[in-house]
Amino acid sequence: MISKIFIALIALEHFYILYFEMFKWETIGKRTFNTLPENLFKPTKSIAANQGLYNGFLSAGLIWSLVIQDKVWAYNIALFFLICVLIAGLYGGLTISKKIYFVQALPSAIAIILIFFSR
Repeated sequence: MISKIFIALIALEHFYILYFEMFKWETIGKRTFNTLPENLFKPTKSIAANQGLYNGFLSAGLIWSLVIQDKVWAYNIALFFLICVLIAGLYGGLTISKKIYFVQALPSAIAIILIFFSR
């Protein structure tokens, strides 16, 4: 049950990322990525929207894993999408901000561990 709660929270986080990268890049995006110069937000709006869409796919996959009745499929799908989130979090932590390690990579790593303990 705890692994499902973690999966749901990670899915919600990535849905929120979809929201601000696709629809609020020039407001919430500026506050979130405050190290970027302000003049870059307008010209990068479509790039951010594309990133947001990918975060939406991660969120959809995690939500899908929560509604599947077959436990084996649900675990496998959850693991696939959590590993995608983990890799993205590790890369983001390495290239953008160390904060991403804690906000994205760590929760997905914890969820992966919880899944293995719940089997």
